[in-house]
Amino acid sequence: MNLQSLNTPAALIDVARMNRNITRMQERLNALGVAFRPHVKTSKCKPVVQAQIAAGARGITVSTLKEAEQFFAAGVRDIVYAVGIAPGKLSQALALRRAGCDLKLLADSLAGVEEIVAFGRAHGEAFEIWIEIDVDGHRSGIAPEDPALLPVARALVDGGMRLGGVIAHAGSSYEYDTPDALMRIAEQERAGTVRAAERLRAAGIACDVVSIGSTPTALAAEHLEGVTEVRAGVYVFFDLVMHNVGVNATNEIALSVLTTVIGHQPDKGWAIVDAGWMAMSRDRGTQRQKRDFGYGLVCAEDGNELGDYRMVTANQEHGVIARDDSPDADIAKKFPIGTRLRILPNHACATGAQYPEYVALGPDGEISTWPRFSGW
Repeated sequence: MNLQSLNTPAALIDVARMNRNITRMQERLNALGVAFRPHVKTSKCKPVVQAQIAAGARGITVSTLKEAEQFFAAGVRDIVYAVGIAPGKLSQALALRRAGCDLKLLADSLAGVEEIVAFGRAHGEAFEIWIEIDVDGHRSGIAPEDPALLPVARALVDGGMRLGGVIAHAGSSYEYDTPDALMRIAEQERAGTVRAAERLRAAGIACDVVSIGSTPTALAAEHLEGVTEVRAGVYVFFDLVMHNVGVNATNEIALSVLTTVIGHQPDKGWAIVDAGWMAMSRDRGTQRQKRDFGYGLVCAEDGNELGDYRMVTANQEHGVIARDDSPDADIAKKFPIGTRLRILPNHACATGAQYPEYVALGPDGEISTWPRFSGW
C-alpha cells in the first residue's frame, strides 16, 4: 500500500507531526509540574493513545464508556469518564470497575449524586466520584463559590462513595485568540478549580485531585499552582479552529482528508472533489472566528499548502474547492480531474469520527492502517 493507491476520501495521520504535538504538550506539562491525562475522544485509536502514554501520560480521559471499555481492554486502567453519568449507564460503569478498571465518574448535582449513591449501595460498590466545577459558564458543573458544592460533596461521602477530587474544563477558551486572553482564561480555570478544592478541604472533606484542562489553556497557563493534573485532547492532531485560537500553525495539523478532483465549474472557479460533509463532517467551527476556512484548507497530495484555496461548500459526497479572493478561471488546469488533494479539517474530533480507520503516514514514507472505533 502507498499513498497513490489509497481510495478516497481517506483520513490521513502525519505521524511525525502527531509525535511532535504529543512531545510538545507532554514536555510543557512536565515543566509545569503536573500530571497529564490526555482526552482520547479526539482519536479513539489505540496506536495514538499508546504513543501518548509512551510519552509520559498518566491515565486517560474518555467521553464515552465504550472508549473506557476499549482502552481498558488494551491495558489502560486509570480512566476518567468526563461526562455526567446517566443513571442507566451505572451498570456499565460497575462492570468496568468489577473487571479491574480504576474508573472515575463525574457528578455536578445533588440529584445526580442521589442516583449514584442509591445504585452503589444496592450493588455494594463505592464509586469514585469527581465533582465537576463550572469555571466559565460554558457547559456543566457547580460554580466554585456555589453553596451547593458542600451538600453535594457531603451526600457523596455520607452515601458511602469516594470523593476523588474536582474537575473543570475551560471550554470557553475556544472563543479567544490572543495570548493575553488565553492566559486570563487559563488562570480563571486554575483559580476557580483550586478554590473549589480549598472550600471542600476547609469543610473537612478530602479532595486529592484538582483536574483542569483544554488544549488552549494547557498551552497558555503561566503556572498551575494547586493543580494536580491537566487534560487536553485535540492537541494530538490540532486543527483549524485551534489555529484560529492561536495555539498551532497549519503545518502542525496532523490530520487531513485525502480527496480526488472529480469535476469543475470553470465559470465559477470551482473544482469538485469526492469529499463532502460525510468526509469532513458538518462542523463549521471556524465560521465565527477571525478566518473562516469553510469546510477545510486545501493542500497538495504531499501535504504542502496551496495558498488561499478552501473547501467553500459541501454536500453529502461532493466538496467544492475555490480560491479565497477571486474565482480562479484556470482551476481546471491547476487541478485536473484525478488530482489528489489533502484537506485540513476545522475540527479534528468531528472529522476523525467520520472514519472507521486512519491511514498513518510514517516519517520514512511507510503507510499503515490504524483502526478507529465509534459508538457509546
